[in-house]
Amino acid sequence: MQLTGIYAPIITPFNADESINYPVLAQLIDYLIDNGINGLVPGGTTGEVYALTEAERLDVFQFVKDQAAGRVTLIAGTNSGATRDVIRYSQAAEKMGYEALMVAVPPYSRPTQRELLAHYRAVATSTALPIVLYNFPWRAGTEVGYEVMDGLLDLPNIIGIKEASSDMSRVYEFRLRYGERYQMICGSDDQALDYFLWGTTAWIGGGASCAPRQHAAVLQPALAGDFAAARAAMDKLLPLMRCLESGSYCQKVKRGCELLGIPVGGPRLPLLPLTESDRIEFERIFKSI
Repeated sequence: MQLTGIYAPIITPFNADESINYPVLAQLIDYLIDNGINGLVPGGTTGEVYALTEAERLDVFQFVKDQAAGRVTLIAGTNSGATRDVIRYSQAAEKMGYEALMVAVPPYSRPTQRELLAHYRAVATSTALPIVLYNFPWRAGTEVGYEVMDGLLDLPNIIGIKEASSDMSRVYEFRLRYGERYQMICGSDDQALDYFLWGTTAWIGGGASCAPRQHAAVLQPALAGDFAAARAAMDKLLPLMRCLESGSYCQKVKRGCELLGIPVGGPRLPLLPLTESDRIEFERIFKSI
């Protein structure tokens, strides 16, 4: 499986009582598909998956599958703190008809590289679906190191990694060590153009939930080899990427959706709505892209 295009780790809209707002989720899915998204990734951090119950998480998987109706590629985010839970979510997504999985480092436990390798091998051998690993050491506390990647070479359904470390040296090292064996997928939003210059063809970006056309405007010319046009589009998008990366990422993406006329509501606790100053600054930047 070769991933190409923009994939949105879709946010989860909430009502005022924090229940999931499924009509608005349907509205958002249709908007994203109509505006250049190639795939949807429910179950990601931007979707506040850590704040969903198991039943809600599986309901969202099924709802996204039904609403998308085969129009785009679906990748289920199945990360959890225990390997057995990741396996259960992954197998459920496979039964629903998802096409791939995204699996981050288990949070909080900070496994060693040996332990992380055992975790990923257990997940990969439990399902036939292609798997994208997710490296975000700032959030997980543990990096997906080369020891892990070396130890997964024999498993063909480990197809690549979403790299969100902001360490471009890993992009270069992956090319040298693994060639075309693993797909390098952009997860460092403000460095996207650099990834595309080095052959990346896919971007899993949380900001795509509120700026899908702008993301596609960077990637599409890059895929065609027109890096002047890609850079011009990135120049316009970069202030938003920097703003999102500076903090309150989920809240800002949700506010962006609200500005598009999609009433997704606020975040679930423990996250709080944006402060007034952050809201004003975000809106200024968002309206300029």
